[in-house]
Amino acid sequence: MKSDYQPPSGGVVTAALGRPLTSGIATARPAVLTRQPRIAVLAQQAAQGQPGAWYLWKCTGEGVADALYRPPVWIADGHQPGAAMLPSPAELAQLARKQLRLAAPTIATSPSGDQLVHLPTWLWLSTGWAPISATASVPGVSVTAVATPTAVTWSMGDGSTVSCTGPGTPFRASLDPTSGSPDCGHTYRRSSARQPGQTFPASATVHWTVTWSGAGQGGTFPDMTTTGNAAFRVAESQALNNGSG
Repeated sequence: MKSDYQPPSGGVVTAALGRPLTSGIATARPAVLTRQPRIAVLAQQAAQGQPGAWYLWKCTGEGVADALYRPPVWIADGHQPGAAMLPSPAELAQLARKQLRLAAPTIATSPSGDQLVHLPTWLWLSTGWAPISATASVPGVSVTAVATPTAVTWSMGDGSTVSCTGPGTPFRASLDPTSGSPDCGHTYRRSSARQPGQTFPASATVHWTVTWSGAGQGGTFPDMTTTGNAAFRVAESQALNNGSG
């Protein structure tokens, strides 16, 4: 976008104002910021009389605020910006990462309503487990960030934690309800009758790895997480309790 920027005269611009502060040891003076060499070269080009304007690069997207600082550039009328003036692939990767929209996972269980003491609970995610990508582009350069789910940490509310490497296996009506899940489940050993609301607060936290690639480059970002919440009422079953001793 066009900018009203004008290069500072004399090669410096005051960054802080105030009287010098004198102590018994040293004197603090106002800070100055030296004009960047690239801006100085562009300012010389602008002063040669060729029509043009100063521009600031701002990358925009739905729900995205571009916080990356880029110095102003001067572009002659009718010219395209050079590659050196464009945001770097790493800068575009930052913007692409901000555009990732990771939905909270949806928790599913079997039994689907109240859980029973000593009866295996199957755990899985009905939504929230699929790679998500976002792309940021400028002329000639496109960078894509990809978030990939890698694991789920379940907090069961009774002090137990369950770690699963996938979304879990949905229970099918043809399966034995007393059998445990093959990859993601939990068995409660006490009821939730004495808990607030008579339920155990449970949650499922999905862990995502985030990578980016584009313009022959690539890298990784710190992992991201999303969390879904549920409340499980766990009831006693006299028949099951008697059978288990």
